[in-house]
Amino acid sequence: MIRLEGVRFRYPRGPEAVRGVTLSIEDGEFVGVVGHSGAGKTTLAKLIAGLLKPSEGRVLVDGMDTRFVPASALARKVGYVFQNPEAMLFSATILDEVAFALRNFGFPPGEVEGRVRAALEKVDLRKPLSASPHALSFGEKRRLAIACILAMDPSVVVLDEPTTGLDYARCLSLFETLRKLNEEGRTVIVITHDTDLLARFAERVVVLEAGAVVRDGPSREVLSDVEFLREHGFTPTQLQVLASRLGAPAPTPSAVAETLARAWARRAR
Repeated sequence: MIRLEGVRFRYPRGPEAVRGVTLSIEDGEFVGVVGHSGAGKTTLAKLIAGLLKPSEGRVLVDGMDTRFVPASALARKVGYVFQNPEAMLFSATILDEVAFALRNFGFPPGEVEGRVRAALEKVDLRKPLSASPHALSFGEKRRLAIACILAMDPSVVVLDEPTTGLDYARCLSLFETLRKLNEEGRTVIVITHDTDLLARFAERVVVLEAGAVVRDGPSREVLSDVEFLREHGFTPTQLQVLASRLGAPAPTPSAVAETLARAWARRAR
């Protein structure tokens, strides 16, 4: 679905943000991208979405070379959710916000409203369609921004730091939504600093450092490598440290909870 071949990108009068990245993401994968601030994560995401064009190399989206395809055409294939949802919201009502791209692409009115309602249901945003997006909480704005993308029914959803400003319960809810989208067949790419959530939901993790890929592999394998995490400035969780000492992949929080529940049940008997 996504193929980057020797991709480099340099901002005008700025540093090289992405350096020689070669990467493939298969159709239907759930991939997490991690790295410290300035590692090139957002630049990489915008290259995938076609919002930026590579200075060198090429990016292919379902076989389409992003250098020669307008971002408006790629938007029907790749949906990109900005780090700050307020940067995406500008309409007077929720209906107009989610329907904006659909109307621009010429969808009939009846189909527009159906897609709007379906997208809002997927993100569990239960507000009147006449409500103002600007009156929503930050978490609700985040879900509305995702709904705007889902209404277009893209094959790929890219989210840049979607957990910013959300409490842990909302983070879990959001990632559950992403898992459902992935189970429906969409490719999901999430940029985040939250390695716990990636260990629980993502199949694969790509680690960026100074614009280059320094690790790419199954999330349980990468996030269980405590020595690697510490070497590259990440703080391993207690679960990751324990798993490392036991010589096993890091268990997910849900797996730990299930194990504790079984142990408690045995003790109770």
